[in-house]
Amino acid sequence: MKKIAATFLLLALVLSGCTSSNVPPPPAAVESGDYYAVYSGELTTLNYLVTSTTAEAGAAANCVDGLVEYDNLGVLKPALAESWEVSPDGLVWTFKIRPGVKWVTWEGKEYAEVTAQDWVDAMKYMLDPANASRVANFAFTAIKNSEEYFKGEITDFSEVGVKALDKYTLQYTLKAPVPYFLTMLTWVTFFPVNGQFLAEAGEKFGVDNKNLLYCGPYILTVFEPQNQRVFEKNETYWDKDHVYIKRLYYKYNKEAGTLAPDLFLNGEITSAGISSSIIADWMNDPARKDLVSPAPTSWYSYFYLFNFDPRFEEEYEPENWRIVVNNANFRRSIFYALDRRAAMLTSEPYDPDRRLSNTFTPRMFTNVDGVDFTDIGPMKEISSRDSFIPDEALKYRDIAKQELAGKAKFPVKMPMPFNSSSSDWANRVQVIEQQLENLLGSDYIDVIPISYPPTNFLTASRRSGMYAIQECNAGPGFVDPDAYTGVFMPGNSHLWSSFEIATEYMDEDGKNVYAKMIEEARAEVLDARRRFELFAEAEAFLINEAVLIPYAVGGGGYQATKLMPFSQPWSLSLNGMLFKYARVLDHAVSTEEFNQIYEQWLADREAALTAAAGQ
Repeated sequence: MKKIAATFLLLALVLSGCTSSNVPPPPAAVESGDYYAVYSGELTTLNYLVTSTTAEAGAAANCVDGLVEYDNLGVLKPALAESWEVSPDGLVWTFKIRPGVKWVTWEGKEYAEVTAQDWVDAMKYMLDPANASRVANFAFTAIKNSEEYFKGEITDFSEVGVKALDKYTLQYTLKAPVPYFLTMLTWVTFFPVNGQFLAEAGEKFGVDNKNLLYCGPYILTVFEPQNQRVFEKNETYWDKDHVYIKRLYYKYNKEAGTLAPDLFLNGEITSAGISSSIIADWMNDPARKDLVSPAPTSWYSYFYLFNFDPRFEEEYEPENWRIVVNNANFRRSIFYALDRRAAMLTSEPYDPDRRLSNTFTPRMFTNVDGVDFTDIGPMKEISSRDSFIPDEALKYRDIAKQELAGKAKFPVKMPMPFNSSSSDWANRVQVIEQQLENLLGSDYIDVIPISYPPTNFLTASRRSGMYAIQECNAGPGFVDPDAYTGVFMPGNSHLWSSFEIATEYMDEDGKNVYAKMIEEARAEVLDARRRFELFAEAEAFLINEAVLIPYAVGGGGYQATKLMPFSQPWSLSLNGMLFKYARVLDHAVSTEEFNQIYEQWLADREAALTAAAGQ
């Protein structure tokens, strides 16, 4: 492979922590019990070529393998692709499919061999508008002519950038170089399907477990909506030595969330979340305290977002807010005044610091040359400090009042919506209201919590511009700094469009300066370190200009579980839903044991990523 092609490949591997060779052999089989769970939300389809819900995608990912996969350390490894290479210009990716992998029926009977054509057939199905796929758009960002074919602008599918060169050789052609392309392949958009079976099933494909084929670690042998579903280990699976849990039992219970803790105590299920409303009872009970452990955090990033395009009711003085929000020093006064730890105590009363995040991109999400993204360039200073600095808040308050004198009205009304179904959230907005007003003064700001029902909450609040400041969240779809910083790219999504019109960030040509920073970062596809530096400068700009206030990572809370922590596959959007590599222990994990396993996992992950990057 030529040097420039190797550079493209190395960049993709650095971003994901992966190489396509020298994969260590599987360890000796590990003993594990079965997994038992209750659920209240039913799957509406098993057709992974159309669904976009995480629950349905999670079910599919336990049954169907993709080209690559993450192990429990977060290292991207070959799955149904044994190896791959990329062209010198970074546009053509060629995968060698693992020979001998079988598609089997729900009864475990062999149906056909998995071949390169299966990925072509899957893409053609998703790009047919008649099938109403809600995951086809994920291909639009990368695959040549995929969007054009979907829209009917071209009608010859052979012009779409996916081809089977022979039985075991699959080739994707991209519309532009995508350094993180490998990480995209773990989502259902890039899963295979057997074309013959798809044609035979027709509209019934994925309506139940019998109208599905399996080439992954599990087979869905029982699917009874509103009753139960059972996944059993696929004994024909190519990597069955890494599947330790033999059966996954799910029982329907409309009160699953409420009853789970008692069901765990009765030995009926493997894991249960312990909500903040009952955690004190468990922690104060000697018989239950040692059954509690921290629940792992997720890759969702939570932050407080300022609205530059207020569309709330006149009683909340939207035009006054429009004036003050375009003053960076006003925003900084709020930024440094927000006591995030006090806010987090509403969700994490025993260890709030473990979820707090000083950056929008979570720590450990991605790295280059062994350096975490949050330690690169200006991000290093941001990630190492607490943003709650009362003296700074008061300093910027006084500056803002001077700059806004005669232009804005004080106190500034700040409507802050929250979801009424979340008691934690309701408590948190009250804590924030009191804390901000006590520090900055009620003559400066008037924080106004506004309750919205859970139905269409986002549409009614954030997407409608009915907020001054609001707790928001975002998650990644691929492993690259762009997954977070790109969220605020003007025009990227209606969710964040208000920043696009921030008057103080327009250049002489009327273009948002942040957009220019992201465009420059995205253009760097050869030098991984420089790419990270450019994205670090962009994220630091958002934070230093107080466009948003980083708050926390998702997940967390508390649990009672026999599932070994950090034994499940690392996943961007399906954390906790995949069971290859996972183990069920014969006892509940205590907090002390959880912390020991976590420290070992961190060391193992660092070693694995270092080894992968060095290959």
